[in-house]
This record gives sequence, structure tokens and C-alpha cells, in this order.
Amino acid sequence: MSALGGKTAVVTGASRGIGAGIAAALSSAGARVALIARNQSTLKDRASEIKGSVPISADVTDPSSVEKAIGRIRSELGVPDIVVNNAGIFSVAVAEETSGEQFATMLNTNLVAPFLFVRAFLGEMKKRGSGDIITIGSIADRTIYSGNVAYSAAKFGLRAVHEVLRTELRGTGVRTSLISPAATNTDIWNDVTVTDPVTRPHSKRPMLEPADVVSAVMFALTQPATVNIDELRLSHS
Repeated sequence: MSALGGKTAVVTGASRGIGAGIAAALSSAGARVALIARNQSTLKDRASEIKGSVPISADVTDPSSVEKAIGRIRSELGVPDIVVNNAGIFSVAVAEETSGEQFATMLNTNLVAPFLFVRAFLGEMKKRGSGDIITIGSIADRTIYSGNVAYSAAKFGLRAVHEVLRTELRGTGVRTSLISPAATNTDIWNDVTVTDPVTRPHSKRPMLEPADVVSAVMFALTQPATVNIDELRLSHS
């Protein structure tokens, strides 16, 4: 039997980049995967490439859309064995140029949605005595950069959620891992202007590749059941 044969998984932000890579790796390891993303056509294309996957369209910036997606996950997969919170948005702006709407959208996408996906299944995972929660963090969940007032608030909050979960879940059989990569070469950078002096420090460093993050996720998931990978911090060598 393959490493994750018979398991079920949920991956948010699964239509491209890191999320698509994680979903494909999980499927290759034997898991049945629910793919969560906003763009329906891209999501369907990705699902056609990943054996046995279930595409579920959702706007993770909208808590009501997240709740609908959770309902579909339950109907399609039941309580999943693995939840990978990968979906996220990134933008760079100094504090006075960040609107309240932008700040709220960043928090809803990068912090509130991951919490909603976790809380939906956590109680049942604990009763079952097994499960894995993977949180895709960022170097910005512990290092401050200019222009990151909204992004840092979300990612530091996500780290806090992870650490609380680790404390609460110790001894339950449910594992939780934080994977925090440095800048990674995905199209999340497409709208970031490299000539801006606030942005330049973020985008001029050598970047990791999505496959690097995928490898870290799979490493955490395939450890013996008695081993919890608390945190993996990834940087370019």
C-alpha cells in the first residue's frame, strides 16, 4: 500500500502553485483529495490531472463560501484525515496606503479561512484519535518586513493558531505542523512591483520552488504516527 493509501485530504488553494503540487503529491501517495479553489475552470482543469480528486469551488475570502465548501467536503469525503491550509494572498503596501478593506480581506483569506477549515473537523478528528493539520505559513510569520502590515498580521496570527493547536492536541493522536517557507517562485508575485523600494527587499532574493514546499509537507505527513513535526522553516541555500 502506498504511503497514504486510503486516506482523505483537503487542500485549499489547490488549483495552482504550491497547493496544486501538494494535491498531486497526496494523490500519488494514495490519498483521495478535495481541491479547494476559487476559479472554477482552472480548478476543473487541475482536477482532471489529479486522479480521484474532487473539485470544490469556494471563495476563501468569504466565510459563508468557506462554510458551504465544508458542507460539500463532508458529503464527498466525510471527516478528512488531512487538512492542508495553503490558500493565501499576498500584497505589499505601507500601512497608510493599506485600506481597511484590504486589511480585512488579507485576514479573512490568510487567517480566518484556515481556522474555519480546522474547526469544522477538529472535534471529530480528536474523537477518532487521528488526523493531520498542515499549515502553510511564511518567513513573514516570524520576521517583519516593511510593507507587510496586513500580511504579517495574518501570518503571525496563523502561527499563533498553530501553536495553540499544538498545545491542545498533544496526546490526542491528531498532529499539526507549520511549514514556513521563505519567498517561493509562484505567481503570487505577479502583481508585486520590484522597482518599489518597499517591495525590492522581498523580491530580489533567490526563491524556493513549489516542489521544495511540497517535499516538506510530505515529509511531515509520512512520519510515524508517534512523531509530530512541529515546524519546518525553509530558506534558499
